[in-house]
Amino acid sequence: MIVFDLACVCGYQFEGWFQCREEFEAQSKSQMLLCPECGSDNIHKILSPVAAVRSGACVSEVPDGAAGSAGNERIASTLARLQDYVVKNFEDVGTKLAEETLKMHYGVEKARNIRGVATEDEEKVLKSEGIKFLKIPMPVKEEEPN
Repeated sequence: MIVFDLACVCGYQFEGWFQCREEFEAQSKSQMLLCPECGSDNIHKILSPVAAVRSGACVSEVPDGAAGSAGNERIASTLARLQDYVVKNFEDVGTKLAEETLKMHYGVEKARNIRGVATEDEEKVLKSEGIKFLKIPMPVKEEEPN
């Protein structure tokens, strides 16, 4: 069993549980993965701080230092600090990440720190334009009570 952190273009993040990576790929290609928030099938994997040991046909190695609770606590702590830094120092542009990035890349807008979500196709465009970016999982925003 493998767990992937997934994100929708609407910004919603959730977990998906699969028998192996190939099962995820097959469900993704056949548009069987749907966002629980908005119903979109435009879902992509995001970086996960969790390592899992699996057996069977879909075996991969666990990264050094990722096994054990102490390693997991260090990873979680580091990720939490990174997430906090990004939230405090980067403007959230939501689903306009690729658009805003391209504007800054071509000098239409002044460069600034931004964060948001992009589809796989948008990521491919950014890469083809020579734009480097870092994908990190971000905590799901909680709705504020009215």
